[in-house]
Amino acid sequence: MTKDKCFYVGKIVKTHGLKGEVTLRIDNEQFDEIEELNYFLLELNDILIPYFIENITYHSNKSFILFQDMKTLEEASKLVGTAVYLPLELLPEKDGNDFYSHEVVDFLVVDEEKGELGNVREIIEYPTQSLIQIVINEKEVLIPIHDDIIQNVDREAKKIFIKAPNGLIDMYLGN
Repeated sequence: MTKDKCFYVGKIVKTHGLKGEVTLRIDNEQFDEIEELNYFLLELNDILIPYFIENITYHSNKSFILFQDMKTLEEASKLVGTAVYLPLELLPEKDGNDFYSHEVVDFLVVDEEKGELGNVREIIEYPTQSLIQIVINEKEVLIPIHDDIIQNVDREAKKIFIKAPNGLIDMYLGN
């Protein structure tokens, strides 16, 4: 499996206990959407390798994992610093104006007043706010993802219709 068909979950930050468990720091809120989990894909030497879960417990933004066939602290310590992924297909489908960050990259953003603005470059996730990044005339424009702004997500047409707050777009463009 390749990274473009997966989403980043987090990173193994340390070992946990003495019996081969590891601590996974979860950096992706999409991970909460998954109900049943049998394995993780660990990035080792630029290749995603499946590691099957024997036991997993959750605590806040961390999980403690014992992988099958891993029974020693030495084996677990080799995984510290490893990036962890899961296939996109494990995420439940969203509908309406809810979307996953990866799902809307390259969608065209259309403002109610200004018309077509440009394509989504990426979704920038901050702790308090997620932002749509587009580029207009070589200038970055950041649009907050908020129910008052996102009017409609048309997955078929690959468009996001917005009603930008007065002056937001002009502020970035210097108009």
